[in-house]
Amino acid sequence: MRIGGRRKSVIFFLTFGVCLVLLALALNIGWILLNWRQVALLVFGIIFFAVIITGLVLNTTFLVREIRRNEQHDAFINAVTHELKTPITSIRLYLQTLKSREVDEARRGEFYDIMLADSDRLMRTVEQVLHAGRTAHEKRATNLTRVDLGQLVRECLDLARLRYNLPPEAISYKESPAVAEAAVAGDRDELRAAVSNLVDNAVKYSDRGVRVRVELEAPEERLLALRITDNGIGIHRNQLKRIFKRFYRVPGHFMARFKGTGLGLFIVRSVIEKHGGRVYAESEGLGRGSTFIIRLPRA
Repeated sequence: MRIGGRRKSVIFFLTFGVCLVLLALALNIGWILLNWRQVALLVFGIIFFAVIITGLVLNTTFLVREIRRNEQHDAFINAVTHELKTPITSIRLYLQTLKSREVDEARRGEFYDIMLADSDRLMRTVEQVLHAGRTAHEKRATNLTRVDLGQLVRECLDLARLRYNLPPEAISYKESPAVAEAAVAGDRDELRAAVSNLVDNAVKYSDRGVRVRVELEAPEERLLALRITDNGIGIHRNQLKRIFKRFYRVPGHFMARFKGTGLGLFIVRSVIEKHGGRVYAESEGLGRGSTFIIRLPRA
């Protein structure tokens, strides 16, 4: 079912539910007026009426939620299909070119670089889907070790500069003296995935040139805070909490040009909460950039 059809279904069920509530209300009021002398029947009627209203409201709410959940699942499937199909098509095209014609060494090296980049994109998509599946079922962090958070962040930033071919000044890093050799207890791979997701998003949604600021500080003695700020498209205030839901994609034609699976921020939130911390977003609105803050307890 298309999105337009689902929206019509939502409107239909809402209207249907409201009509049923009004009909039940009219019948109950009429019944009370006609039988006001029979107290026992009056009490029974009021209880019965409350049960009917509650059932109608719950039924309508359930239907609307199911329709929205199906829309999110369909959007996720479409996004994952695109994220998988695009690099595979690209790799296949370059392989066919290399097989069917003679290519000079320079062009051959360029083709190899593009195919490696596409294979990295393909691998990241698969890892996100697998990670989201594991995260949804795991409640506690595994493979707990002492992790130097500053070193881990620097590794993620170096990888982002290499992956997106960015100059060193595109992503700046500042570390407070209070967090020198500061460590957290956790799973290094999961924490790396969370930080990398936020850095990748900061680069991905920077539409006016990449200028990302990353700061690691200690706002409290037993707490570390990582701030990742970009000058990108920003986030509307009413979306700041919703963006961490699984499969959620900010609606609108403006956001349609930014592809994704809707899993990245869900993974970030799940990992950070599993490590006893919290993550949240701040933004002054569309076109004004955004900041993501991770707060984790020290080891």
